[in-house]
Amino acid sequence: MSELVTGEAVALELRPARLPSRALAVLLDLVAALAVYVAVTIALVASTASLDEAAQTALSIATFVLVLVGVPIAVETLSHGRSLGKMACGLRVVRDDGGPIRFRHALVRGLIGVIEILMTFGIVACVASFVSARGRRLGDVFAGTLVVRERVPVTPTGFVPPPPPWLAGRFSQLDLSAVPDGLWLAVRQYLTRMQQLDPQVGWSMAERLASDLAELTGAPVPQGVPPAAFLAAVLQERQAREARRAFGNGAVSAAAPAAESSSAEERGAAREKVPAAYLPPPVVPPGPLSGESGPSAEGRPARSPEAPGDDRPCTGFVPPA
Repeated sequence: MSELVTGEAVALELRPARLPSRALAVLLDLVAALAVYVAVTIALVASTASLDEAAQTALSIATFVLVLVGVPIAVETLSHGRSLGKMACGLRVVRDDGGPIRFRHALVRGLIGVIEILMTFGIVACVASFVSARGRRLGDVFAGTLVVRERVPVTPTGFVPPPPPWLAGRFSQLDLSAVPDGLWLAVRQYLTRMQQLDPQVGWSMAERLASDLAELTGAPVPQGVPPAAFLAAVLQERQAREARRAFGNGAVSAAAPAAESSSAEERGAAREKVPAAYLPPPVVPPGPLSGESGPSAEGRPARSPEAPGDDRPCTGFVPPA
């Protein structure tokens, strides 16, 4: 397993694709590309028979580059890392952080693949995959990508409670570029486990994480917003931005901040429906002072019964009369 952190701050235990499955996927891609190349070459030879030898050579080189290099790059870019062979083998190319690849990633992988796969018959790629701990070839190393298996057993993941409705869209202008993936992962892990934590411990953890997040974003936590709700709202904003970059604005249309168009009364009513996990821990009133001889039920030292107005812990000695 290889733990990656996605743009949505999800820790993914992905299985890197090993050499046999990757070799089979590359072989299928090469067979399809060669079939297209042969068909295009035959068509060009038949249609350019009247040209001189230099023009035919130039067309042959252009066809080779277009079909065997340009087409695979375009397919990986448009399919977000899934070529024909990879789809057949259940593989996918992703970024190092688990996100979908873009044109620059596919371009680097395709150009280096010409050297380590086509020109060396895959020998360099096989050696690099054997040496790499995650089975990456040189194209993956330079492009910052990883080929993973998609057909793996689905494991249940922790549920991240949504932020209160009155916080929807409130942090859309926040600069999240300086927040590292480690902090996003810590925020998500806290939100998935905060229901299991002691209220006071969970509240202090939320305050610390919110303080770190506010320091990196350059914007303080708004007054009156619970730190856990602040973390959930900012995490939701990060997820919405990643979804927009990967799939376009239509993918997050359902997550549009409907609270912005609601009235003040509706927002006030929604504010009262804050989940209990976002509220501060209840303050337990001190117990009766009389008759306490040890630590109180709240974990505080017992007060001296002889000095009820004194807040100092009980020492066990009776003060002089």
